[in-house]
Amino acid sequence: MAYPALFLHNHLFLNYRFMTWKHFFTSSIGKKFTMAFTGLFLITFLIVHAGINSCIFLNDNGQTFNEVAHFMSHNWIVRFLELGLFAGLILHIIQGLMLWKQNKDARPVGYYQNKPEKNSTWYSRSMGILGTLLLLFLVMHLAQFYVGTKVALYSGDAPHNLYEEMQEVFSEWWIVALYMAGVIALFWHLFHGFQSAFQTFGINHKRYTPIIKTLGSAYSVIITLLFALMPLAMYFKWLN
Repeated sequence: MAYPALFLHNHLFLNYRFMTWKHFFTSSIGKKFTMAFTGLFLITFLIVHAGINSCIFLNDNGQTFNEVAHFMSHNWIVRFLELGLFAGLILHIIQGLMLWKQNKDARPVGYYQNKPEKNSTWYSRSMGILGTLLLLFLVMHLAQFYVGTKVALYSGDAPHNLYEEMQEVFSEWWIVALYMAGVIALFWHLFHGFQSAFQTFGINHKRYTPIIKTLGSAYSVIITLLFALMPLAMYFKWLN
């Protein structure tokens, strides 16, 4: 008669473990951990994306850029990783919105003598707004470039000339202005998020934190500068 007791014990143990993981990912700590993990994943992706975009500065009429873009859109391994990218992006957005709402609900009315500017930076307090601006920028970016590339891929048309499409899109000043606004929002989001991700993982030491801050600052400047130069170079015709 020991088997029923053993089965009940194992059932309760598995259920306890399941509830523990479920509680972890729905708790504030779990949301921050997920935000940090997906954030670092997206930070890595931006390096690849900026590297591909930088091919336009070879000034060969977009030949190298189109070849690299064609490889990335037709390679099955890259397309599989693309699914993980979108999953990480969606999870990052959802968890960010949930954290923003959770923090807002926890303090519906600010304290009278609370002076957040003395305890935190404005961009750390504005991550929700910056994230929303980035989301709108991302929707515009996907609509202008990603959708057209996929339509050309699955329709079997001639090779998609993404370089010419970029020239056409960035010939409008208002589109370039919107991209600059998106890049500025990206800079402050990365400037805070880079260090914050490592801090969430417990990497907060007087020896390593200054190094992480320096790397985060350099990364934020370089990545956003590359993204900003692309539409500016197209609009002002710095390239052949």
